[in-house]
Amino acid sequence: MNVQPFTIERLGVVMEPRPDDPLESGGVLNPGGVRGPDGDYYLFPRLVEAPNYSRIGVAKVIFEGGEPTGVQRLGLALEPDAAFERNPNTAGCEDARVTYIQAIERYVMAYSSYGPRSSRIALAISEDCLSWQRLGPALFSYEDDWLADFNLFTNKDAFFFPEPVPDPDGEPALALVHRPDFDVGDTEPIVTAPSGVEDERPSMWISYARLSEVERDIRGLVNLRKHRPLAFPEQDWEHLKIGGGTPPVRTPHGWLMVYHGISGHLHRAMDHQPEVRYCAGVMILAHDDPLRILYRSEEPVLEPEEKTERVGVVGNVVFPTALDLRENGRIDIYYGMADARIGVARLEVPT
Repeated sequence: MNVQPFTIERLGVVMEPRPDDPLESGGVLNPGGVRGPDGDYYLFPRLVEAPNYSRIGVAKVIFEGGEPTGVQRLGLALEPDAAFERNPNTAGCEDARVTYIQAIERYVMAYSSYGPRSSRIALAISEDCLSWQRLGPALFSYEDDWLADFNLFTNKDAFFFPEPVPDPDGEPALALVHRPDFDVGDTEPIVTAPSGVEDERPSMWISYARLSEVERDIRGLVNLRKHRPLAFPEQDWEHLKIGGGTPPVRTPHGWLMVYHGISGHLHRAMDHQPEVRYCAGVMILAHDDPLRILYRSEEPVLEPEEKTERVGVVGNVVFPTALDLRENGRIDIYYGMADARIGVARLEVPT
């Protein structure tokens, strides 16, 4: 694929914690985002009550002269009420990604549920993108080829494609990108990577739900199978791990999504990492086979440079989680800034 490098223009901060609201005292960050039935753009930010109790809010983006400038808060989408969202120390519904899937006429939210064994992926659905119904945790089928149970791994950074795609056997399916972590140790590394996987670092995978099963019963969306690796860390700016960022959008080049890479040093058993650096790149996947990568950034398109991205709950973090495909091919990226606030930037896509 012959394209020129992507560039990003920062548009500013669109949401910050309200100082008088304890539900936001630990930051507002990492929002899902989608156009609602009314045409407005909605964010689903992670609202953190200090020190680390997370809810998923709802906010409508305010535009002035066509530019996103702020938000109107509309309440909560999810609170951590279910057992799989709670553990003895805290609870959390975190880092939502939202996709509208026309084939099933539903908004689908994939989010991290901070339950008894750290984070796992959970799903919720909505018809209006404002009221949400839990489907429960994602259930990954056991497959002999991998000799691994993906349900036992910490897993996050998940989202669905907005359209059905062929699974590895050519069957129409709804595809979920996710990021399992094969290190199951608490204080010392105990890595249980699937058979045949040589790179044990947390990486991006795709699993599939049968479209025919979901059409018969929407609860079939949680049944994921045919797990395949999508991408592993390659560059220095992503040498620790990579993970999905924004749900993809269809472009003439292919499925375009923005992903994140992490460098630095990780401390075990710490929620807020002091020595990491999160950057963002672009990945483009083939329309007819999302496992085929057509383009991938060698250098970040967005890295923590502004003070709002360098200073916060966790410094040096840009974390893209929502994408708004606007008129004339313009793409707005909404992203977490230093785990404290939410910014927006315009992605320039080569023609």
